[in-house]
Amino acid sequence: MNVLRPDSIHKILIRSVNWIGDAVMTTPAISGIREYFPRAEITLLANPMVSQLFLHHPGIDAIITFDRQGRHHGVAGRLRLAAELRTRSFDLAVILPNSFDSALVPWLARIPARIGKCSDGRTLLLSGRYEAAQGTTTCHEVDYYLNLMQFFGITGGRTPLHLFVTPEEECRAHATLADQGIQPHDFVLGINPGASYGSAKRWYPDRFAGVARQLADKWSAKVVIFGGPGETAISADIESRLEGTAVNLAGKTSVRELMTLIKRCNFFITNDSGPMHIAAAFEVPQVAIFGSTDHTGTSPYSDNSVVVRKNVECAPCKLRECPTDHRCMTAVSEESVIMAALELANKITTCR
Repeated sequence: MNVLRPDSIHKILIRSVNWIGDAVMTTPAISGIREYFPRAEITLLANPMVSQLFLHHPGIDAIITFDRQGRHHGVAGRLRLAAELRTRSFDLAVILPNSFDSALVPWLARIPARIGKCSDGRTLLLSGRYEAAQGTTTCHEVDYYLNLMQFFGITGGRTPLHLFVTPEEECRAHATLADQGIQPHDFVLGINPGASYGSAKRWYPDRFAGVARQLADKWSAKVVIFGGPGETAISADIESRLEGTAVNLAGKTSVRELMTLIKRCNFFITNDSGPMHIAAAFEVPQVAIFGSTDHTGTSPYSDNSVVVRKNVECAPCKLRECPTDHRCMTAVSEESVIMAALELANKITTCR
């Protein structure tokens, strides 16, 4: 497509995906867009949570927040958003989600070049259409987005995941932990027992607590529990089991604060979740516990990680809630997670 020559594109709109973890996995593709169009102005269209994730990101020049619950709600809201975009005179829309709605708004905004995957009945809304070759095997989501860009000739380098926090944010994170008795020299073990997609992805609070207790003893670590507003009960359960030895920050952090605090961790134990991908972006060593979801597509994209899972006949089912006995998670023992953590820590120490 001639419209994708770097010298002919001056203003790019990237329509972001909607989940934190998925958005982290798009960062290599976004870096590739930045590299291929070095002089273009790149604007990200994202929901409020993902907008926070990309604040201060070097690959993004501006952010437009898509407020689905407010001014951009419903048909009138989509028309309002399209009108707002039209005033920006974008040359190219890179549409990362596969939904009809994500392609409709750039079409309504009359952006001349609109590229994305040909799916969900949106063929006529796209000027450039990506169709994965039939018979291709499942690849990691990071590679999917890179392949999508490469199909359209956007050939920036294959970079790692990349998130950015400011020195000021890091200072505030250190202050937050210092208020809880955690000093800069302390070893911090992060525990992330939640997963926003549904309970099928969650390992058990008592097992998280058992792992945290044993690893904290082994490493003389301070334990910090992370989680979103809907995960406070799970986190409180773990905090209670650790009998006052853990700092519970579940439901108390913004996305930016969560990013900075995870970056401060020396090790991370987590379910398949957005915070798992944030930890991967900051190269925090981690053990990720998988059950109902497919680790081949969404495992941590980092050499400093290991996945713990059990082969059971019904996994990965990709369901929000388990309809049977949750055997994919009950089969994962505390001992297997502890062993994986110790082996990874030893491997990292040896490599250094």
